[in-house]
Amino acid sequence: MSSAQPLAVTAPLLAVRDLEGWYGESHVLHGIEFDVAPGEVVTLLGRNGAGKTTTLKAIMGILAKRKGSVQFEGRELIAAPSRTIAKTGIALCPEERAIFSSLSVEENLMLPPVVKPGGMALDTIFEMFPNLKERLNSQGTKLSGGEQQMLAIGRILRTGAKMLLLDEPTEGLAPVIVQQIGRTISRLKSEGYTIVLVEQNFHFAASVADRHYVVEQGRVIDMIPNAELDANTEKLHAYLGV
Repeated sequence: MSSAQPLAVTAPLLAVRDLEGWYGESHVLHGIEFDVAPGEVVTLLGRNGAGKTTTLKAIMGILAKRKGSVQFEGRELIAAPSRTIAKTGIALCPEERAIFSSLSVEENLMLPPVVKPGGMALDTIFEMFPNLKERLNSQGTKLSGGEQQMLAIGRILRTGAKMLLLDEPTEGLAPVIVQQIGRTISRLKSEGYTIVLVEQNFHFAASVADRHYVVEQGRVIDMIPNAELDANTEKLHAYLGV
Protein backbone atom coordinates (compact mmCIF):
# COMPACT_ATOMS: atom_id res chain seq x y z
CA MET A 1 0.00 0.00 0.00
CA SER A 2 1.15 3.54 -0.69
CA SER A 3 3.21 5.20 2.01
CA ALA A 4 1.06 8.29 1.40
CA GLN A 5 -1.52 7.09 3.92
CA PRO A 6 -1.62 9.58 6.79
CA LEU A 7 -1.37 8.42 10.36
CA ALA A 8 -4.80 8.41 11.96
CA VAL A 9 -5.22 11.18 14.53
CA THR A 10 -7.91 9.18 16.30
CA ALA A 11 -8.26 5.44 16.67
CA PRO A 12 -10.04 3.96 13.64
CA LEU A 13 -13.65 2.94 14.03
CA LEU A 14 -13.01 0.02 11.66
CA ALA A 15 -9.59 -1.60 11.30
CA VAL A 16 -9.18 -4.38 8.74
CA ARG A 17 -5.89 -6.31 8.78
CA ASP A 18 -4.64 -9.20 6.65
CA LEU A 19 -8.22 -10.13 5.72
CA GLU A 20 -8.54 -13.23 3.58
CA GLY A 21 -11.74 -14.69 2.20
CA TRP A 22 -12.98 -17.58 0.10
CA TYR A 23 -15.99 -18.53 -1.99
CA GLY A 24 -15.87 -22.30 -1.66
CA GLU A 25 -12.38 -23.27 -2.83
CA SER A 26 -11.84 -19.94 -4.59
CA HIS A 27 -9.44 -17.71 -2.66
CA VAL A 28 -10.63 -14.15 -3.36
CA LEU A 29 -9.17 -11.88 -0.66
CA HIS A 30 -5.41 -12.02 -0.12
CA GLY A 31 -4.70 -9.78 2.85
CA ILE A 32 -6.98 -6.74 2.60
CA GLU A 33 -5.91 -3.91 4.94
CA PHE A 34 -7.50 -0.52 5.55
CA ASP A 35 -8.81 1.78 8.28
CA VAL A 36 -11.94 3.91 8.51
CA ALA A 37 -12.07 6.77 11.01
CA PRO A 38 -15.30 7.74 12.79
CA GLY A 39 -17.48 9.90 10.53
CA GLU A 40 -15.51 9.17 7.36
CA VAL A 41 -16.76 8.17 3.94
CA VAL A 42 -14.22 5.94 2.20
CA THR A 43 -14.53 4.12 -1.09
CA LEU A 44 -13.18 0.82 -2.31
CA LEU A 45 -12.31 1.32 -5.97
CA GLY A 46 -11.14 -1.27 -8.45
CA ARG A 47 -11.99 -3.24 -11.53
CA ASN A 48 -14.73 -5.87 -11.61
CA GLY A 49 -13.62 -8.97 -9.73
CA ALA A 50 -11.01 -7.13 -7.65
CA GLY A 51 -12.63 -8.24 -4.37
CA LYS A 52 -14.50 -5.10 -3.29
CA THR A 53 -17.92 -6.66 -2.67
CA THR A 54 -16.30 -9.71 -1.12
CA THR A 55 -14.53 -7.39 1.33
CA LEU A 56 -17.87 -5.98 2.50
CA LYS A 57 -19.29 -9.49 2.90
CA ALA A 58 -16.22 -10.59 4.84
CA ILE A 59 -16.52 -7.60 7.20
CA MET A 60 -20.18 -8.49 7.72
CA GLY A 61 -19.37 -12.15 8.41
CA ILE A 62 -21.42 -13.61 5.55
CA LEU A 63 -18.55 -15.41 3.83
CA ALA A 64 -18.34 -19.09 4.70
CA LYS A 65 -14.60 -18.82 5.25
CA ARG A 66 -12.51 -15.82 6.26
CA LYS A 67 -9.49 -15.12 8.42
CA GLY A 68 -7.41 -12.17 9.52
CA SER A 69 -8.66 -9.32 11.69
CA VAL A 70 -11.75 -7.10 11.56
CA GLN A 71 -11.94 -4.77 14.54
CA PHE A 72 -14.89 -2.43 15.11
CA GLU A 73 -14.67 0.01 18.01
CA GLY A 74 -11.67 -2.01 19.17
CA ARG A 75 -13.63 -5.29 19.28
CA GLU A 76 -12.40 -8.23 17.22
CA LEU A 77 -15.17 -9.61 14.99
CA ILE A 78 -13.39 -12.10 12.74
CA ALA A 79 -14.89 -15.11 14.54
CA ALA A 80 -18.30 -13.54 15.16
CA PRO A 81 -21.44 -14.61 13.24
CA SER A 82 -23.16 -11.99 11.09
CA ARG A 83 -26.05 -11.55 13.56
CA THR A 84 -23.54 -10.56 16.25
CA ILE A 85 -21.76 -8.20 13.88
CA ALA A 86 -25.07 -6.53 13.02
CA LYS A 87 -25.72 -5.90 16.71
CA THR A 88 -22.48 -3.89 16.98
CA GLY A 89 -23.99 -1.31 14.60
CA ILE A 90 -22.63 -2.35 11.18
CA ALA A 91 -25.12 -2.81 8.32
CA LEU A 92 -24.66 -3.96 4.72
CA CYS A 93 -26.78 -2.59 1.89
CA PRO A 94 -26.14 -5.14 -0.89
CA GLU A 95 -25.95 -4.34 -4.57
CA GLU A 96 -29.02 -6.48 -5.29
CA ARG A 97 -30.90 -4.43 -2.61
CA ALA A 98 -32.78 -7.51 -1.29
CA ILE A 99 -36.22 -5.91 -1.34
CA PHE A 100 -39.01 -8.38 -0.57
CA SER A 101 -41.20 -8.14 -3.64
CA SER A 102 -44.39 -9.44 -1.98
CA LEU A 103 -44.17 -6.93 0.89
CA SER A 104 -45.18 -3.28 0.86
CA VAL A 105 -42.71 -0.44 1.32
CA GLU A 106 -43.87 -0.07 4.91
CA GLU A 107 -43.48 -3.80 5.61
CA ASN A 108 -40.00 -3.81 4.05
CA LEU A 109 -39.00 -0.82 6.15
CA MET A 110 -40.19 -2.39 9.38
CA LEU A 111 -38.86 -5.89 8.73
CA PRO A 112 -35.26 -5.71 10.05
CA PRO A 113 -35.00 -5.71 13.85
CA VAL A 114 -33.64 -2.70 15.69
CA VAL A 115 -30.07 -3.63 16.68
CA LYS A 116 -29.06 -0.54 18.66
CA PRO A 117 -30.83 2.46 20.18
CA GLY A 118 -30.84 5.66 18.17
CA GLY A 119 -32.16 4.38 14.87
CA MET A 120 -33.53 6.93 12.44
CA ALA A 121 -37.21 7.75 12.89
CA LEU A 122 -39.56 6.96 10.02
CA ASP A 123 -40.46 10.64 9.63
CA THR A 124 -36.78 11.46 9.09
CA ILE A 125 -36.41 8.65 6.56
CA PHE A 126 -39.46 9.96 4.70
CA GLU A 127 -38.03 13.48 4.77
CA MET A 128 -34.84 12.12 3.20
CA PHE A 129 -36.70 9.90 0.71
CA PRO A 130 -40.14 11.47 0.01
CA ASN A 131 -40.81 8.83 -2.65
CA LEU A 132 -41.03 6.17 0.04
CA LYS A 133 -43.81 7.96 1.89
CA GLU A 134 -45.75 8.36 -1.35
CA ARG A 135 -45.31 4.63 -2.12
CA LEU A 136 -45.81 3.36 1.42
CA ASN A 137 -48.44 0.77 0.45
CA SER A 138 -46.86 -0.22 -2.87
CA GLN A 139 -45.40 -3.69 -3.29
CA GLY A 140 -41.66 -4.06 -3.76
CA THR A 141 -42.18 -5.28 -7.33
CA LYS A 142 -43.78 -1.95 -8.27
CA LEU A 143 -40.84 0.23 -7.20
CA SER A 144 -38.34 1.71 -9.60
CA GLY A 145 -34.67 0.90 -9.20
CA GLY A 146 -34.10 4.23 -7.50
CA GLU A 147 -36.99 3.69 -5.08
CA GLN A 148 -35.67 0.24 -4.25
CA GLN A 149 -32.28 1.74 -3.43
CA MET A 150 -33.87 4.39 -1.22
CA LEU A 151 -35.84 1.66 0.56
CA ALA A 152 -32.73 -0.49 1.05
CA ILE A 153 -30.85 2.42 2.64
CA GLY A 154 -33.82 3.63 4.67
CA ARG A 155 -34.40 0.14 6.03
CA ILE A 156 -30.91 -0.11 7.57
CA LEU A 157 -31.03 3.45 8.95
CA ARG A 158 -34.04 2.49 11.06
CA THR A 159 -32.10 -0.34 12.74
CA GLY A 160 -29.68 1.90 14.64
CA ALA A 161 -26.61 1.00 12.58
CA LYS A 162 -23.95 3.72 12.52
CA MET A 163 -21.50 2.15 10.06
CA LEU A 164 -23.01 1.58 6.63
CA LEU A 165 -21.47 -0.70 4.00
CA LEU A 166 -23.00 0.41 0.70
CA ASP A 167 -22.39 -1.83 -2.31
CA GLU A 168 -22.82 -0.06 -5.67
CA PRO A 169 -25.69 2.20 -4.52
CA THR A 170 -25.85 4.09 -7.84
CA GLU A 171 -25.68 1.07 -10.16
CA GLY A 172 -28.18 1.44 -13.00
CA LEU A 173 -29.86 4.56 -11.61
CA ALA A 174 -30.86 7.71 -13.48
CA PRO A 175 -28.59 10.76 -12.94
CA VAL A 176 -31.23 12.63 -10.91
CA ILE A 177 -31.49 9.67 -8.50
CA VAL A 178 -27.70 9.38 -8.30
CA GLN A 179 -27.63 13.03 -7.20
CA GLN A 180 -30.24 12.29 -4.53
CA ILE A 181 -28.20 9.34 -3.23
CA GLY A 182 -25.16 11.63 -3.13
CA ARG A 183 -27.02 14.23 -1.08
CA THR A 184 -28.18 11.47 1.25
CA ILE A 185 -24.64 10.19 1.83
CA SER A 186 -23.41 13.74 2.49
CA ARG A 187 -26.22 14.29 4.99
CA LEU A 188 -25.54 11.01 6.76
CA LYS A 189 -21.87 11.93 7.04
CA SER A 190 -22.81 15.29 8.56
CA GLU A 191 -24.95 13.45 11.11
CA GLY A 192 -22.06 11.25 12.23
CA TYR A 193 -22.56 8.10 10.18
CA THR A 194 -19.48 6.28 8.91
CA ILE A 195 -19.69 4.82 5.41
CA VAL A 196 -17.68 2.35 3.33
CA LEU A 197 -18.74 2.65 -0.29
CA VAL A 198 -18.08 0.25 -3.15
CA GLU A 199 -18.68 2.23 -6.31
CA GLN A 200 -17.96 1.87 -10.02
CA ASN A 201 -19.04 5.44 -10.74
CA PHE A 202 -15.77 7.16 -9.95
CA HIS A 203 -17.13 10.68 -10.43
CA PHE A 204 -19.86 9.94 -7.90
CA ALA A 205 -17.33 8.49 -5.45
CA ALA A 206 -15.18 11.60 -5.77
CA SER A 207 -18.17 13.80 -4.91
CA VAL A 208 -18.86 12.15 -1.54
CA ALA A 209 -15.73 10.44 -0.19
CA ASP A 210 -12.85 11.54 2.02
CA ARG A 211 -10.45 8.86 0.81
CA HIS A 212 -10.22 6.12 -1.78
CA TYR A 213 -8.67 2.68 -1.35
CA VAL A 214 -7.70 0.94 -4.58
CA VAL A 215 -8.33 -2.82 -4.55
CA GLU A 216 -6.61 -5.14 -7.01
CA GLN A 217 -6.57 -8.94 -6.96
CA GLY A 218 -7.83 -9.12 -3.39
CA ARG A 219 -5.41 -6.58 -1.91
CA VAL A 220 -5.42 -2.85 -1.18
CA ILE A 221 -2.60 -1.48 -3.34
CA ASP A 222 -2.99 2.26 -2.79
CA MET A 223 -4.82 4.95 -0.84
CA ILE A 224 -5.55 8.35 -2.36
CA PRO A 225 -7.05 11.23 -0.35
CA ASN A 226 -9.90 12.91 -2.20
CA ALA A 227 -8.00 16.22 -2.16
CA GLU A 228 -5.21 14.58 -4.18
CA LEU A 229 -7.35 13.03 -6.91
CA ASP A 230 -6.42 15.56 -9.59
CA ALA A 231 -2.73 14.90 -9.05
CA ASN A 232 -3.32 11.14 -9.35
CA THR A 233 -5.68 11.03 -12.32
CA GLU A 234 -3.37 9.11 -14.65
CA LYS A 235 -2.50 6.58 -11.97
CA LEU A 236 -6.19 6.03 -11.17
CA HIS A 237 -7.03 5.55 -14.83
CA ALA A 238 -4.34 2.90 -15.00
CA TYR A 239 -5.67 1.16 -11.90
CA LEU A 240 -9.27 1.21 -13.07
CA GLY A 241 -8.68 0.61 -16.77
CA VAL A 242 -10.58 3.70 -17.89
